[in-house]
Amino acid sequence: MKERRARWGDRREGRLLRNLHPLEAVAPFLMANRNGATNLFRDRVEIRAAERYARAKRDEGLAGFSLLHVLLAAYVRTVSQRPGINRFVSGQRIYARSSIVVNMVARKEMTLEGESAVVKAEFSPTDAAADVYRRFSQACEAALAEEGNGTEAAAFAIARAPRLVKKFAIWLVRVLDYFGLLPASLIRISPFHASMFITSMGSLGVPPVFHHLYDVGNVPVFVSFGAKYAEVELDRDGAPTRRRYVDFTVSADERICDGFYFASALRMFLGYLKDPTVLDRVPEAVVRDVD
Repeated sequence: MKERRARWGDRREGRLLRNLHPLEAVAPFLMANRNGATNLFRDRVEIRAAERYARAKRDEGLAGFSLLHVLLAAYVRTVSQRPGINRFVSGQRIYARSSIVVNMVARKEMTLEGESAVVKAEFSPTDAAADVYRRFSQACEAALAEEGNGTEAAAFAIARAPRLVKKFAIWLVRVLDYFGLLPASLIRISPFHASMFITSMGSLGVPPVFHHLYDVGNVPVFVSFGAKYAEVELDRDGAPTRRRYVDFTVSADERICDGFYFASALRMFLGYLKDPTVLDRVPEAVVRDVD
């Protein structure tokens, strides 16, 4: 498919959508703040197929392949078919993001004193599950390496400044971001510029939270999932059967797409989790967002 050329009004991380419905185009002015435009959703997903798939991947040599990698691969594949969920709002305009970027906070040590780092992984719509695993593993290694964490270095530089200097620095970042003038180097390390933020509350032994969206930057979706658990239910024949579930929550910026479109994407995402084997194959076609 022929790549679109950058045009006036595009940003470093995305392409301005110029042919949206008027109601969609005016939504960022009616709902100026991301948190004020956030919809909250909670559900659970049956994970027996996903767990079997993860075990098979580990047997194939993908060490540490887990439910998280299945979730990421399912999300990447969903974006390839429903690109509208990879839009973002910046400067009160709606853009199609140029790539799929997922953020996650990882702790270097699972202790109260342990430091954390932001993992920022970039994916392609044509990635299969093994590609997602490789890209995410590389991003984790880079983020957890002492010398590789540019996000922490930038935060420390601002934190050491006097309060008024910090306030001015954040104001300047907001203004530059509004007009799409942030340097690519800052966008690359920023935890506030991504397609999605994902967090695993299950590793902490607590239910998933409804996480807020940040009004700085342009992350439009935050997903949180909890611990695995089992329930005994009756099957269609009335016989008891044991099923395994994970609860999850979604906080989503409603300005990027309408509810019908988002529901379609969610059903597709859950479908991939019920049959993850399709994630081994490259998608037959990648859907492009509107102009």
